[in-house]
Amino acid sequence: MKKELLLTGSALIAVTSCGKQAKDTTPNNGKKPMNIVYIMSDDHSYQTISAYDKRYIQTPNIDRIANEGTRFTNSFVANSISGPSRACILTGKHSHANGFTDNSSTFDGSQQTYPKLLRKAGYQTAVIGKWHLTSAPTGFDHSDILIGQGIYYNAPFIRDGKETTSKGYATNVITDKAIEWLENGRDKDKPFCLLVHHKAPHRTWMPDTCDLDLFDDKTFELPANFYDDYEGRQAAKEQEMSISKDMDLVYDLKMADKENEIHTSTGLEEAGRRMYDTMTPEEKAAWDAHYDPIIAKFKRDKLTGKQLDEWKYQRYMRDYLRVIHSIDRNVGRLLDYLEQAGLMENTMIVYTSDQGFYMGEHGWFDKRFMYEESFRTPLLVRLPGGKKGDVDAFVQNIDYAPTILELAGVAVPEDMHGQSFLPWLRGEHPANWRKSLYYHFYEYPAEHAVKRHYGVRTERYKLIHFYNDIDSWELYDLQEDPMEMRNLYGKAGYEEITRQLEKELVRLQIQYQDTNAMKLNKELIPD
Repeated sequence: MKKELLLTGSALIAVTSCGKQAKDTTPNNGKKPMNIVYIMSDDHSYQTISAYDKRYIQTPNIDRIANEGTRFTNSFVANSISGPSRACILTGKHSHANGFTDNSSTFDGSQQTYPKLLRKAGYQTAVIGKWHLTSAPTGFDHSDILIGQGIYYNAPFIRDGKETTSKGYATNVITDKAIEWLENGRDKDKPFCLLVHHKAPHRTWMPDTCDLDLFDDKTFELPANFYDDYEGRQAAKEQEMSISKDMDLVYDLKMADKENEIHTSTGLEEAGRRMYDTMTPEEKAAWDAHYDPIIAKFKRDKLTGKQLDEWKYQRYMRDYLRVIHSIDRNVGRLLDYLEQAGLMENTMIVYTSDQGFYMGEHGWFDKRFMYEESFRTPLLVRLPGGKKGDVDAFVQNIDYAPTILELAGVAVPEDMHGQSFLPWLRGEHPANWRKSLYYHFYEYPAEHAVKRHYGVRTERYKLIHFYNDIDSWELYDLQEDPMEMRNLYGKAGYEEITRQLEKELVRLQIQYQDTNAMKLNKELIPD
């Protein structure tokens, strides 16, 4: 059982509705230090941000950050799962070094994090929204966090150590809390770093009531590999994150009929029915008006086979995108406040996600794998006076901490694994920038049954080793096979590139001192 924060007390929150030595790098000509507003959603796929991909949804407010700043087109994570990703971001270190390898871990809050270093340098620091690191936040002047995973409607929070209640939809509430702190909670004579962490669009993709009817008239094209048979990819075949087999009708797709006739076998039905109980009578009325006709039609149609699979995909896409629409609207609210408050020209604004997500590719939802859809993550940064346009350099979420520290003029500790990408934001092209990325996923056995694995990615190729109760290697040519359908490991003609990638994998493991992974690769390590 995962440990959670257990605190008591209540209050009502009113809401509205729908060292590497740092250089003197402040790009504001000696004015007061740059503020930071860091906005992070949970499981927001880059495919569903129109600055990256226009097939599914328009996100004009998130796009504004890209249009007025920098869009990173090769942004990745170090471990594609919520808590570990957050630990990598806070510490600037890979999971094995920060100690939070999977969601059963407890984050060691006594360790070095970038908010602590900013605070020591005179910044005010705050985190609002999803925390999901089990231990209480440290290094913040103010925290107002969801309990555990959080819920979408009328969620309890822990505000500076005391449990409180909230009224309304989580994305609105988190934005309200962020604006309230900016307006009334901070010392306006100090620079600040505000982390705004949304629960959305994490499973179960419960939309705001004002967004329930969006996309009703849209049919989404199936991904070309929706019916992937996983030939030559044992780990992909053995996962449990299939839309067809593992997406629960009640829990995920809201088919909690009042007649109690729809039942599922995933073990999530009861939790799916309980989600409804957190709503107010007014919210339930809006919810019922939307979902009851869908439930009734679903019962009449008695879908099976591919018809049922594709119906589930359409339901998933509509609810997920409705939740994204709410995020985009609230990003707009926050940007508008910053502009009206005169903060835009002295504040770096970041939009990202804790990892990517599958929108039906390979027939999946969720994340975890080193395949592109979950390994990649959106990263948009608006830096006043900084670069406008694209950067295609490899960046990773271990880079956020050193970047923010360098921007603030704070020395970057030598033990951070990440590199500051501030030079890229200023239009520079560092000659010694990384040419490869390291990834390590640990959470198995666990939900979704994705095997433990580590790997290396270069501009063209990717090599992955699945281990633990499996010993399987995969090699992909991303130029010729961007959807990662053909495992080339062991195929004739790929011997030399395999040797090169194995050598690079070992080099990165040595560089980052991932000793447990090195033991698994000991035959590859030169004497």
